[in-house]
Amino acid sequence: METKAHTKSNFKYVKTTSPSHSAVSSWSLNSGGMAAYQIKSPTKENTKPQEVKLHTQQRATKRAMFNYMVAAKLSILQQRRKQEEMLDKMIEQEEIRLLRKEMIPRAQLMPFFDKPFIPQRSSRPLTIPREPSCMMSRKCFTSISGTPIYSFQQTTQAPIK
Repeated sequence: METKAHTKSNFKYVKTTSPSHSAVSSWSLNSGGMAAYQIKSPTKENTKPQEVKLHTQQRATKRAMFNYMVAAKLSILQQRRKQEEMLDKMIEQEEIRLLRKEMIPRAQLMPFFDKPFIPQRSSRPLTIPREPSCMMSRKCFTSISGTPIYSFQQTTQAPIK
C-alpha cells in the first residue's frame, strides 16, 4: 500500500462564527462572498512518558554511607577522648598519692657526731668601716652677689669593696 501525503487530508476545516452573527448563520462570509474556513491543526497521538532515571537512590545510598563514616569517626574520637581522660585521671591520682605519701611528717635523722665541728679563721681580710660620703655635682653654690651660701667639698675616696 502506498500512502500519499496530502496537506488537505491532514487538516480539518471548521466553520467559524463571529460574535456579531447569531447562531442561525453557521457559515461566515468574507467580503468576496465566500465562506471562511479555519484550518485546524492536526491531532497529535498520545505521547508515552519516558522513564526518567533519577539519581536519588544512588545519592541516598552514598549519603547513608557518608553518615555512617561520620558516625564511626565520631565514635572513635569519643573513645580516644575517654581513654585519654581515664589515663590523665589515673596519672593525677598517682601524683596525688605520691604527694600525700611525701607529706607524712617524719623525724629528721640524727646527725653524725663522729667528726666534731671546729671553726676556722677566714682567709678574707676584714673590712674597714667608713662614713658614707654624699657626692654632689657642684662644689659650692653661690648667690647672685657672689658670696657662697653653702660650701660642699668633695673628697675622693677609694671605692668600698
